[in-house]
Amino acid sequence: MWAGTARWGETLPGRTEGAGAVREAMPGSLGRVSVRRIVSLVPSLTEAVGETAPELLVGVTDWCTHPPGLDCARVRGTKNPDVDAIEALAPDLVLAAFEENRQPDLDELRARGLEVWVCDIRDVDSALTSLAAMLERCGLGRPDWLAAAEAAWAQPAPTPRRKVAVPIWRKPWMVAGADTFTTSVLDRLGLDNVFDDPPADASERYPKADPDEVRARGAELVVLPDEPYVFTALDGPEAFPGLDVALVSGRLLTWYGPSMATAREELLAALAAARPGADWAVDR
Repeated sequence: MWAGTARWGETLPGRTEGAGAVREAMPGSLGRVSVRRIVSLVPSLTEAVGETAPELLVGVTDWCTHPPGLDCARVRGTKNPDVDAIEALAPDLVLAAFEENRQPDLDELRARGLEVWVCDIRDVDSALTSLAAMLERCGLGRPDWLAAAEAAWAQPAPTPRRKVAVPIWRKPWMVAGADTFTTSVLDRLGLDNVFDDPPADASERYPKADPDEVRARGAELVVLPDEPYVFTALDGPEAFPGLDVALVSGRLLTWYGPSMATAREELLAALAAARPGADWAVDR
């Protein structure tokens, strides 16, 4: 998932480890401290806790927009959290994600004696498993939205399958590649990512690829999300005049949390509304 758009001009996440890993900063500490105060450094995890037990949240990042109306301290961004402010909030647990947060920041939080829960989510199954584990650690059990998400994504993928590309940035053009949550979501929607191949550099999960390469790889459909780059009807589709283009919510495509309960149905509806790239600017 993406934490916001302003920080996406130069560097995109690309670190890799085993899919679905869940790591905790203080081995053996799980279960020792009941969780009453949480700082979340990941927008989707903020939403997961906020929809389930908002009173537990005492600090979140500036990029945490869901659920609306969060009433807690802001601790800057996912890549530059205010460690002093987090420590002052005295959280029982800090929530983080391997792709979203910087290791030095997490190490510093741990050095100050804070428990840090770090999830590493690469696909739909690991998202559901990691969310369940995190909520259990928080003492929140299994909320209804998690059960709904599990049921929704257990459904078989639609057929026939189509070849797809998902640009996530422009200037330069970049796409979602292999070993990403987005590619897993696409697979569950009956779409094969034409960039789902191991890159020469295993850390480059969001390779540069311009519209010509998208066409050369045989994409039949281009999916343009509204984050991290804000693609719109007037900015993006025109680059793919010979291909079908669908505009979708980036939150539905890249966030793991309560949005997963309805994401499958909403994304399928958006994909069904795809039209040739050149047609999007008409009457807009």
